[in-house]
Amino acid sequence: MASPTPLFLILCFTYFSVSYSQTLFLPLTHSLSLSQTQFNTTHHLLKATATRSATRFHRHQHHRKTNQVSLPLAPGSDYTLSFTLGSTPPQPISLYMDTGSDLVWFPCSPFECILCEGKPNSSYPPPKIPNNAAVSCDSHSCSAAHSALSSRSLCAIANCPLESIELSECSSFKCPPFYYAYGDGSLISKLFRYSLSIPMSTPSLILPNFTFGCSHSALGEPIGVAGFGRGLLSLPAQLARFSPQLGNQFSYCLVSHSFEQDRVRRPSPLILGRYDQKSIYGADEYIYTSMLYNPKHPYFYCVGLAGISIGKRVVPAPEFLKRVDEKGNGGVVVDSGTTFTMLPQRFYNSLVAEFDRRVGRVHKRATKVEDGTGLGPCYYYDAVVEVPAVTLHFVGNKSSVVLPRKNYFYEFTDGGDGVGRKRKVGCWMLMNGGDEKDSGGGPGAIFGNYQQQGFEVVYDLEKHRVGFAKRQCSLLWDNLNQR
Repeated sequence: MASPTPLFLILCFTYFSVSYSQTLFLPLTHSLSLSQTQFNTTHHLLKATATRSATRFHRHQHHRKTNQVSLPLAPGSDYTLSFTLGSTPPQPISLYMDTGSDLVWFPCSPFECILCEGKPNSSYPPPKIPNNAAVSCDSHSCSAAHSALSSRSLCAIANCPLESIELSECSSFKCPPFYYAYGDGSLISKLFRYSLSIPMSTPSLILPNFTFGCSHSALGEPIGVAGFGRGLLSLPAQLARFSPQLGNQFSYCLVSHSFEQDRVRRPSPLILGRYDQKSIYGADEYIYTSMLYNPKHPYFYCVGLAGISIGKRVVPAPEFLKRVDEKGNGGVVVDSGTTFTMLPQRFYNSLVAEFDRRVGRVHKRATKVEDGTGLGPCYYYDAVVEVPAVTLHFVGNKSSVVLPRKNYFYEFTDGGDGVGRKRKVGCWMLMNGGDEKDSGGGPGAIFGNYQQQGFEVVYDLEKHRVGFAKRQCSLLWDNLNQR
């Protein structure tokens, strides 16, 4: 099967009329329909995606304690979106969408990226930002970018004289640069405030004083990040200051694709703001669970998980997945940027044992496929394979979500089983996140976007809850554009 470099979705904008004071409907397009680079085999595609999911999860758990804004996760998130910066002339930029961080940053001209060979690059040149757009050291945004440092400390670093600091007269001094570190990359960034627009029907939605990080040098980071997490500098937070209706809720609905070329070409809607879903579906169909506050990682959208059912048997989740403690450990992060769901090892092993007890007694394990893809258990089958239903039981009343079969069991044709034959194979698509005792703390699990396919996932920032509604996402896009 022909496939591209590590999965990400590109957010393309079409031109249609919509009242952006209430809601924006934007199409997400999967990169499998756009990329010119291709994997040699399905094994290669799955292995690369599984490896990136694991790296991203472990980046969550080994977050270093430094004076930094909440960092974007391991690079290579699954979505990008496009904006226009300034107006004379407008400069297009393309950023990864990430619900796991709360800062918007991107490369600026001149830009040097070290060890970026083989990584996807933006199709646009780095923009040029005027010096007078720099954020001052005494702004709230500068303090947010530097986490724990006060504005007076930051102005001292920026060489503002003591008398001016005491008189609060440091507005002409720029916010100092800050350092970001990733699981396998890093960058130095400066903070700017400039006009940012979302290309829509004329006139565009323009955010005249949008705050972002501008990087001139990075290690392994050729593309920037649009943080959708909870925080002062995130995209939803800045939208809320422009229009509360736009910033108090967002949702996306990922078309179920299973890496198939004909399905990834269909747009998946990203919705900023609230829309009247009752006029489309006749009722509020969301299954909600409350957001959990994480004191160490306040930008995460954490929820509690009570257990997972394999068929009719409920496997209880460990206690630390049900809540977040005072140190920021535990809970489940609902993440747009991690492909596969990551679970703690003992819980994962219990689920796999129950799944294998039902499927493995009928079908032979495909151990070579497991080794080649990083996924498992996998099974060979001839005609059809019966698998038990999988249900996620989130914390809360009536908060259970039944996963579609293709969200947790991927079926494809294996190119060879050691003797050159092609055989049908199916793989379990949730991953082992490792022993929680070795994790170093942090989130207990991640609910990845592959398991979110076929659902509208809503982040209700006003009522502090995450909702899931089963959808035919391609039809939702059509319905939204007919309104």
